[in-house]
Amino acid sequence: MEVKTSLLDNMIGVGDMVLLEPLSEDSFIANLRNRFDHNEIYTYIGSVVISMNPYRSLPIFTPEKVEEYRNRNFYELSPHIYALADEAYRSLRDQDKDQCILITGESGAGKTEASKLVMSYVAAVCGKGQEVNKVKEQLLQSNPVLEAFGNAKTVRNDNSSRFGKYMDIEFDFKGDPLGGVISNYLLEKSRVVKQPRGERNFHIFYQLLSGASDDTLKKLKLDRDFSKYNYLSLDSAAVNGLDDAANFRTVRNAMQIVGFMEDEVQSVLELVAAVLKLGNIEFKPESRCNGNDESRIRDKNDLKEMCELLGTEQTVLERAFSYRTVEAKQEKVCTTLNVAQAYYARDALAKNLYSRLFSWLVTRINESIKAAPKSRHKVMGVLDIYGFEIFEENSFEQFIINYCNEKLQQIFIELTLREEQEEYVREGIEWTNIEYFNNAIICDLIENHQNGILAMLDEECLRPGTVTDETFLDKLNTICAEHLHFESRLSKSSKFLTDHSLPHNCFRIQHYAGKVLYRAEGFVDKNNDLLYRDLSQAMYKANHSLMKQLFPEGNPAKVNLKRPPTAGFQFRHSVGTLMRNLQTKNPNYIRCIKPNDKKASHIFTDSLVCHQVRYLGLMENVRVRRAGYAFRQAYEPCLERYKMLCKRTWPHWRGPAREGVEVLMADLTVPAEEFSYGRSKVFIRNPRTLFFLEERRRQCLQDLATLIQKIYRGWKCRSHFLLLKKSQIVVAAWYRRYAQQNKYKRIKSATTVVQSYTRGWQARKLLRELKYQKRCEEAVTTISAYWHGTQARMELRRLKQEARNIHAVTVIWAYWQGTKARRELRQLKEEARNKHAVSVIWAGWQGTKARRELRRLKEEARRKHAVAVIWAYWKGLKVRREYRKFFRANAGKKIYNFTIQRIMQKYFLGLKSTMPSMSPIDKSWPVKPYLFLDGVHSELRRIFHLWRCTKYRSEFTEEKKAVFEEKLEASEIFKDKKALYASSVSQPFMGDYLEISKNPKYQKLNSAMDEKVLLADVVNKINRANGKGTARIFLLTKNSVVLADQKTGQVKASVPLPDLTSVSVSTQSDGFFALKLKEGSASAIKGDFLLSSEHLIEIITKLHRTGATAADSEQLNIDISDEFLVQFKHDKVCVKFIQGAPKNGNSVSCKRKNNRLLEVSVPSTV
Repeated sequence: MEVKTSLLDNMIGVGDMVLLEPLSEDSFIANLRNRFDHNEIYTYIGSVVISMNPYRSLPIFTPEKVEEYRNRNFYELSPHIYALADEAYRSLRDQDKDQCILITGESGAGKTEASKLVMSYVAAVCGKGQEVNKVKEQLLQSNPVLEAFGNAKTVRNDNSSRFGKYMDIEFDFKGDPLGGVISNYLLEKSRVVKQPRGERNFHIFYQLLSGASDDTLKKLKLDRDFSKYNYLSLDSAAVNGLDDAANFRTVRNAMQIVGFMEDEVQSVLELVAAVLKLGNIEFKPESRCNGNDESRIRDKNDLKEMCELLGTEQTVLERAFSYRTVEAKQEKVCTTLNVAQAYYARDALAKNLYSRLFSWLVTRINESIKAAPKSRHKVMGVLDIYGFEIFEENSFEQFIINYCNEKLQQIFIELTLREEQEEYVREGIEWTNIEYFNNAIICDLIENHQNGILAMLDEECLRPGTVTDETFLDKLNTICAEHLHFESRLSKSSKFLTDHSLPHNCFRIQHYAGKVLYRAEGFVDKNNDLLYRDLSQAMYKANHSLMKQLFPEGNPAKVNLKRPPTAGFQFRHSVGTLMRNLQTKNPNYIRCIKPNDKKASHIFTDSLVCHQVRYLGLMENVRVRRAGYAFRQAYEPCLERYKMLCKRTWPHWRGPAREGVEVLMADLTVPAEEFSYGRSKVFIRNPRTLFFLEERRRQCLQDLATLIQKIYRGWKCRSHFLLLKKSQIVVAAWYRRYAQQNKYKRIKSATTVVQSYTRGWQARKLLRELKYQKRCEEAVTTISAYWHGTQARMELRRLKQEARNIHAVTVIWAYWQGTKARRELRQLKEEARNKHAVSVIWAGWQGTKARRELRRLKEEARRKHAVAVIWAYWKGLKVRREYRKFFRANAGKKIYNFTIQRIMQKYFLGLKSTMPSMSPIDKSWPVKPYLFLDGVHSELRRIFHLWRCTKYRSEFTEEKKAVFEEKLEASEIFKDKKALYASSVSQPFMGDYLEISKNPKYQKLNSAMDEKVLLADVVNKINRANGKGTARIFLLTKNSVVLADQKTGQVKASVPLPDLTSVSVSTQSDGFFALKLKEGSASAIKGDFLLSSEHLIEIITKLHRTGATAADSEQLNIDISDEFLVQFKHDKVCVKFIQGAPKNGNSVSCKRKNNRLLEVSVPSTV
């Protein structure tokens, strides 16, 4: 084994059990428990992976983990299932070795999840691309389908696989998946009719009742209530953590991705519903005249609904439940069935129906995911199969399961020893034989063709006469009595038994995993697995689409009187095929262990784990791996890991790696018998030697770590000192700069102060001088001013005295003049007062006089107005009396009618000049001029339109009328249903596009036609294999459709119109159409026709009209849908139309997706 640092460094416990020291069962269990407690669920035994079920989600399956283990050595990282998957995938891709991964363990150990992890890892690391992603998605989505139909809730596991599965995944030379093939083994079909307490039936029954829509359940005649079905256990119907409704939607989506058609899904669900209905059929005894009892169905309602689902006659199935026909050469014997036999027949039919449905599902999935057989493929097989089972009561199922595990253990030991021997030979190491327990003797006890237990069981089942489990056990006691691994109460070795509790109806086999007690009861019946021929024939007669495939032995034309092979024979054959397949591949093993029976996390039950370790043979596996050299490693990584232990190899070795390892071993004084040198690896015999090297390496690493720490700390302190020194210089420089700047500022400030004081003193001295000079000048001015003032005041006093003398004279004169004036004024005022009184008296008299005159004039004016009004009224009355005799009583009505008549005349004359054209499609009409003419306006418009339509129709010829009738019929068929119809409206229907009667090229073809050709055109016949078209001449007559070769004119096919059942087209703008033929007709031998034409609308319309007028044919159905089925010989192919980007210009492209799907890409229209 090649290891690098991570497997041995920092591991919890021992990551590889081969290195466990000391090796014992207790130390083995303790190491598993120690790693499990620290969430390490994976452990190695060499290249074998032990997987513990954690019963919870762990963050070790993320995309980051996938990338971490991608393209890494198996032992380079800590143990993980991804390491094994990557090793297998890289060996397959790079070394061209077919691989197989064997996953074993008991129910609940996590086998199914392990297989999912392997497949998801391979899907994540392989190539990308549209086709590759599609294949990967189909392979991954096959799991939900098989889990729904093959898994069930048990007391040990909520999602227990009740069948064995082996999947071969096929890869191309690049390592990209191409497809796969699935094989199933031994479905536990007895679970369909009976489940142990605390367990459920298969998941699909509960998912269907919980998740299907009401319409679906109504079609299947089912009810959501679980209690209404006898085959469903009620105590465990609901499971915590399982959402049956959501899982049903997941299964439907997965079936669609895998490639199931909608009608196939419906057929599968119908059979599931039929199984539920079958369980509700109950029987009652009925006495016959001969004294024998026969069975009768108690309530026929469930039988009726079941027959409706299967499409079979109720009387046929009812008779099959009451009678049994036995054929021997030329004789037929019909016997009645009692109630017990009827119930046995019912349950046998249910088990066979479900198990065969499951086998059909596997076959159908294989059809979808299989790779094209072009060249040799690389194969990786994944085997998910039941582990060794030891229950309190073990029966036929446990016997054959344990037989399969014996074979797997045998091939495991053989392949492991062979792998060891090949590596020893490859490395040039001497091979020594390893003693181990060879379980071939146990396999021979079971499968020997003459004296094996299965051979004797088959012999008992085929022997005439009374055959019971007791006779089978007696035969075992007789033939296997002296076998060392067989024990029973009546065998020759029973006297040596110390366990007297062994029942008389049981036998015990010493398997490699321990002794297992089997109860012989039921071995014969379960091995027979008999289904009455009457029931097989009744199922074959059903009209259901799957029945003839599921029950081919029911065909009356192929009656085989030979007994069908037994269940044991079939399983032995399947196991033999599986073993031969595994021996051609490189094996990889995953051993799954469950830590407890409570399905709880963080619980490790030593006894349970010890039991699984024993029957998985893990201790034997470790001993085989350690029998020679327990540890091996390539020279380069070995020298790289341990070179620090020797001064001559540290730190660098310049020579070859092998010489460096030899120098290292010699320097460490390791005993020579503890190791050996191979061609590319060094082999170490005892794990103690490896642990000695690891301990020396750990001590050396500690010394190196101390040295590294010392050097690092010195470097760190010196770097810190240099940094402080550099910082101190910078700080000092900045401080000196700062101090000098402050000193300069202080000197500058002092100088400024001194300068300011000096300038102030000089300024004050100059100011004092200026002030003294100014005061002297002001004193002279003041004295001069005072003297001039004195002179002025003296002159003023003189002038004032003169002015006072002149003023006195003036005042006296003024007073005299005033007195004189006041006297004159009083005299004038007296005269004026006298004159004003006279004026006031005169004005009052004049006012009174004027008011009187005004009142008189107003009275006179009122009298004149009254006279005028009275005169006007009198004149009006006089005129009315004069002219009354000239008017009639109905003059107003006549004036109204005259006015209306003039308006109508004007309306009709205006309508004549604005009348629209005579075209029926012209919708224009003059605007109404008056509101009261609204009804007349609308009615005239309607009458005019009818009249011009009549005129337009009267001009039609018979030919033109027929063309318009075809256009009308095309509108009824395609309007608002097909996008191509709008562009065909403006195109006339010509019929004969090839002018077949005039063109000399088609003279021979025209002469071969006995009837008038209604339509002749060139169409493309679509090839199913590649979706490409071939040009054909399409001819339509009154009674048939003819397809002829375009180049030679030779008739390729002629189909009478009565053989046409329907025509299918899409809703889009393509020209594809399918002519579907009546089943069983002579024309339908090669299947339906898928054609393409540019005149699709005209062809379908003429076909529809011609078929409707034919006297002996039914109405031709036109199916317009984007997805329809076309029958090609014996296969049905789905034609699916999708919108996509234009390719090859703007054309429609047809491409084959798989065996059952043609995809037509139509450019999207704006």
